[in-house]
Amino acid sequence: ASVIFAAYMLVYERVDFTSIMGGTADLLIRPRYRKLCLGLFVLSGRTHFPVLTPSKYNIKILLKLEECTMRKKTIAALLTAAMAVSALTGCSSSENKQETKAASTEEKSTAEESSQAGNTQNGEAVAEGDYTIGVAQYAVHGSLDNCREGFLKGLAEEGFVEGENLEVIYENANGDGSLSGQIITNFVSNDVDMVCAIATPIAQSAYSVTKRTDIPVIYTAVTDPVLAELATEDQMPVGNITGTSDKLPVSEQLAMIREILPEAKTVGILYSTNEVNSQAAIEEYKKAAPEFGLEIVESGISTSADIPLAAEQLAAKVDCISNLTDNNVVSSLPVVLEAASKNGIPVFGSEIEQVKKGCLAAMGLDYISLGEQTGRMAAKVLKGEKKASEMPYELIEGAAFYGNTKAAEDLGIELPESLTSSAAELFEEISE
Repeated sequence: ASVIFAAYMLVYERVDFTSIMGGTADLLIRPRYRKLCLGLFVLSGRTHFPVLTPSKYNIKILLKLEECTMRKKTIAALLTAAMAVSALTGCSSSENKQETKAASTEEKSTAEESSQAGNTQNGEAVAEGDYTIGVAQYAVHGSLDNCREGFLKGLAEEGFVEGENLEVIYENANGDGSLSGQIITNFVSNDVDMVCAIATPIAQSAYSVTKRTDIPVIYTAVTDPVLAELATEDQMPVGNITGTSDKLPVSEQLAMIREILPEAKTVGILYSTNEVNSQAAIEEYKKAAPEFGLEIVESGISTSADIPLAAEQLAAKVDCISNLTDNNVVSSLPVVLEAASKNGIPVFGSEIEQVKKGCLAAMGLDYISLGEQTGRMAAKVLKGEKKASEMPYELIEGAAFYGNTKAAEDLGIELPESLTSSAAELFEEISE
């Protein structure tokens, strides 16, 4: 060991080699390197300096080594005592951590139970997870607005509550078909969990844009899903799309007109030539009208700008006007009502909002109820109970009589008691 140490020190020129006798190095340590040499020997655990030639430096080193040995023993004892204290402290800390963890777990469990108990909406538990639905509405008018309101209400009843676990991205095309595709494309870019399409034109766009994705589409206010090429004759979807139809109760509407206007012979209908649902309704009216002794006079329009002139011309040659759920016509209802009023004839609506705004009566639909029905269908898809592609579209559940007594008074018409006695609702004023 001494030879190795001597060689090491020699390489780094820290000692003078005077002799090597019997394999033992006789080292004369330079004063400036004493502490370094001592340190190396202490680190190696040596307790004596193996030299043959005593010197005052060697003696001092031996004394220093003995002193260091005692210090090492003292430090070792202190370290042992410190480790023992640390172990005891660690055990105590571990116990405290276990107690703290148990308490934390208990508090978390209690908080979760409290959250689960309080996380309800109208008595219904909020569904797990977070969802985003893109709601695309074709135009702004009462019927479609009610659909949207009902849709969100139906979802809430099933545990999907806007502002809690549901984000709703709402867009309206304002009757512009060219915007429909852009709206749906934006929904796809936002990676929504579902698209709700309100009205036929935007439902068709929704299907076209999403059919190469896995995003389900739920539609509502689509009069004829088969004609719109969204479903087959057996009401089954053509893809990952389903919803509800607002098919009009045509025979019931014509029977009501005949009862209110026993002398009427002609019924005028305005419709958009680019809306397939309106075309389907016109054909159904034409087919059913003769049974009630009535003739249908139709007037097709391409855009909302065509309505004022078309309404005036139609009102001048019929006994009354009956509205469809045509989006362009319903959006311009005040224009139609004004043209009819000038000719002293009534306008019959197709749903509750139109009667509120001045139509004489309707054997109509409640679009809030239709929306709720649609929302319940959407909830089944979000919960994973069913796939949209497996669900047949549904028809609106029932129609009822709605009348406006103020409109009847203005026209000098009395609504028959046979209808008013069973009315779902009668309105005594005309709303804006």
